[in-house]
Amino acid sequence: PEIKFVTPDGKQAAVSQACTMDMAILWDLFTNCIEAATVLGTDAAFAERLRAARERLYPAKIGARGQLQEWFRDFQEADVHHRHVSHLFGVFPGRQLTSEGTPRLLKAAQRALEIRGDAGTGWSLGWKINLWARLRDGDHAYTMVRNLLTLVETSATNMHNGGGVYPNLFDAHPPFQIDGNFGYTSGVTEMLLQSHAGEIRLLPALPKTWPAGRVTGLRARGGVEVDIAWNGGKATAAVLRPTKASARRVRAPKGQQITGIRRGKERVPFQAAGEGVAVFDTQTGREYHLIFG
Repeated sequence: PEIKFVTPDGKQAAVSQACTMDMAILWDLFTNCIEAATVLGTDAAFAERLRAARERLYPAKIGARGQLQEWFRDFQEADVHHRHVSHLFGVFPGRQLTSEGTPRLLKAAQRALEIRGDAGTGWSLGWKINLWARLRDGDHAYTMVRNLLTLVETSATNMHNGGGVYPNLFDAHPPFQIDGNFGYTSGVTEMLLQSHAGEIRLLPALPKTWPAGRVTGLRARGGVEVDIAWNGGKATAAVLRPTKASARRVRAPKGQQITGIRRGKERVPFQAAGEGVAVFDTQTGREYHLIFG
């Protein structure tokens, strides 16, 4: 990570073994390759080597402040409010840390994000939108949206200018980086739809300030296009358009249930698999309309 840490003898250093971001990127790479080998039915021996290597990665640790450690030891960061949040790669864009699979580590990641603070240049704020969305805190994600849209009227190099965009809406990280613009788009999408944890989750981080709305053409993992409409903070309609036949696992917004699924005039059988979750088979070229209760 770009941020420096303080060594036990009071000096600042930038390099250590087993940085959390390094381990998270390797976990993601190994896991993606293992899954690809399984889907393609090839490279079984190589996939097994990756499984063994993945087990040997230095595990994520929780520091004295309850935060996800950034390095292999609980070093103090040189800049507590640094714009980088590299050690949270496992939350986003990775998928190693989830509420279902690693709740303690996810809570520690949230604490690390709280310690870092809400300031930053454009690309940093874009990343933080995505992180708060993955943490399913829509109101905090919306705060990051507003921070990202803070006007910056100078292109002078200032890493703590607390702003997000220039007057032309380009990402304000001197002189200019597109990362924040792409990050904003990704973050808003993550607020409305997530599919990284083995299921399609509808409106996972909807802020109170967006009580009603509609979005069309979002893409979820597994080859499916999704439309969602909501009112009063609750989903009123959702449509899935698969690009390949597959079983789907869909989770309704918090506090809601999927009470029915229609394909044209036909009712589609589904299995209730936990609170608000429906599992059902889909076919290519058909529309599946979800009914909520």
